[in-house]
Amino acid sequence: MALRNAVLAALLEGEASGYDLAKGFDASVANFWMATPQQLYRELERMESEGLVRARLVQQERRPNKRLFSLTDAGFAALRSFTAEPPRPSAIRDELLVQVQAVDAGDTAAVRDAVAERLERARAKAARYERLRERLLDGRTEDEYLACSARVGPYLTLMRGLSFEEENIRWARRTLVVLDRRAAAAGQP
Repeated sequence: MALRNAVLAALLEGEASGYDLAKGFDASVANFWMATPQQLYRELERMESEGLVRARLVQQERRPNKRLFSLTDAGFAALRSFTAEPPRPSAIRDELLVQVQAVDAGDTAAVRDAVAERLERARAKAARYERLRERLLDGRTEDEYLACSARVGPYLTLMRGLSFEEENIRWARRTLVVLDRRAAAAGQP
């Protein structure tokens, strides 16, 4: 998937500056797509030159002027076309999993620390996703929200991100138990 498709999808929320998109990416699509602000700005420039987005300049008194981007008809068409294509299969490329695979010949304590760090990051992300979910639901049940919401895509991707982090938590906890048992059996601290 190209970054442009993630940007097009993010702009469905409405007009946004590059800065707003970067913040929004961190809050909404970071569970399935990562991009640096620099990557976003470069992509927005390309997309504008290709006619997928348009920008308007907003004059600001105490801050630098900003450009707000929105989808064009061509951008909507590109997004429709993208959603009609079958997605490529996803693949896991995770350096920590390679370290765990090699733990028997490596530095077990360092790998254990890395797993513990992953656990804490997963807990923090899951908590953040849960707060976002509660904010979206705004006191409604999931069924009530889904029945009346204009858009369900952001909720569904949020739930996938939450499930992913919950699985990371489950896996990290189990991995730590196994590593701790092996260290204890070997007489290591």
